[in-house]
Amino acid sequence: METKARSKRLKKPRAGKALPMFQELCSFEGYDTELLMNETEKLRELITKRGTLEILIPLCCTTDPVRYMKFRKSMKGFSSKTLAIRLKQLEKNGILERKAYNEIPPRVEYRLTGKGQELVESVIGLLQWMRKWSHSD
Repeated sequence: METKARSKRLKKPRAGKALPMFQELCSFEGYDTELLMNETEKLRELITKRGTLEILIPLCCTTDPVRYMKFRKSMKGFSSKTLAIRLKQLEKNGILERKAYNEIPPRVEYRLTGKGQELVESVIGLLQWMRKWSHSD
């Protein structure tokens, strides 16, 4: 019975153009599968590198800028080099805004851009989805 109800909700794939999706929840009809796969690759490159999510979490919990040393303290097991590389990548991709002050000792602060805030909201949505469905095994 459940299989019949589920199969009614799924779209039939058309010659490699559409993926089966739940009609009630969303519709991706008209999207190009190859384009979506390319975008998925870009997304994976951006957020699945070691340390990226660990950088975004402290930023999503405050509207204040976060200093480099706060990242260093919260990211146990990450080298300074890895942290610096990830921060630069996120800045280059428009996720973070970096502000360096001409002071001694040097002070550098990071905050999320609008694009970064949207990314963090999406990550939080994925975490909520994971919590919801992780107990259904």
